[in-house]
Amino acid sequence: MSVNNRSGKFVLASASPARLKLLRMVGIEPTVCKSGFDEDTIQIEDAEELVTTLAKCKAETIAPKFDHALVLGCDSVLTVNDRIYGKPESPQIAITRWRGMRGKMGILYTGHALLDLQQQRQIIRCGITKVYFADISDRTIEAYVATGEPLHCAGSFALEGKGGMFVERIEGCHSNVIGLSLPLLYQMIEKLGYSVTDFWN
Repeated sequence: MSVNNRSGKFVLASASPARLKLLRMVGIEPTVCKSGFDEDTIQIEDAEELVTTLAKCKAETIAPKFDHALVLGCDSVLTVNDRIYGKPESPQIAITRWRGMRGKMGILYTGHALLDLQQQRQIIRCGITKVYFADISDRTIEAYVATGEPLHCAGSFALEGKGGMFVERIEGCHSNVIGLSLPLLYQMIEKLGYSVTDFWN
């Protein structure tokens, strides 16, 4: 099936600079519209269900502002020993988390919700990537947290930033860890009947 989408409007329901950078890297210049959705209203203990629900809620929150467009909502969390970690609320929490993460494997879940407002369809998917952390010292943890970078990231680290030095290896999609799985997004766009080239600049 091929859908006519000459306008090629793509909306990102997120203020994440990392997600915007990923989309621009593959030729998509989205309209950015932060959802403002209150994530604390969703209390789910299963990581995959949590991120897919939040991604869907974020996309649905801003969808009424647009007509013929694809609206993408995303949300990410890290689990270590079955504990869910979103963005740390304070530097001390980030330090405590890193002390528990170092030398261990975590699983990064990113929920993707793609709403097709023209066809009134949606696709919900979750990207899952294993992340192996280096066994870094307390001094390094404190210095890293002092940069402020971990405070803005699910799991208290940014693979594309300074935190990339503390990740020994990953199993799965690299961009999923940054906040948006590009291969998964490609599959979702095609599943809705579009060509990803419709959305290139």
